[in-house]
Amino acid sequence: MSEQKIENLNGIYKDIAENFGVETAKKFHNHYKGLQVTFPVKFLAKEYIQEQIFREYNGSNTRELARKYQYSERWIREIVNKFEYNG
Repeated sequence: MSEQKIENLNGIYKDIAENFGVETAKKFHNHYKGLQVTFPVKFLAKEYIQEQIFREYNGSNTRELARKYQYSERWIREIVNKFEYNG
């Protein structure tokens, strides 16, 4: 399997190879073969986002934080209230 062509690869490995190279596809295969993997929509950990919101919140920037971190304004308010309550 040393010099495989991308078009010969199966399913997701073909997609990975097209976007990141055949060597990366091989690494994915070796590490995850046989497993069902789901990638979260959000890249950053929720705990990190919560800390950032707490640091950046100024009392009136709920909408901006919601846009920046791609969460609802309601969720941002809940986080701020949680931190203020536990303060």
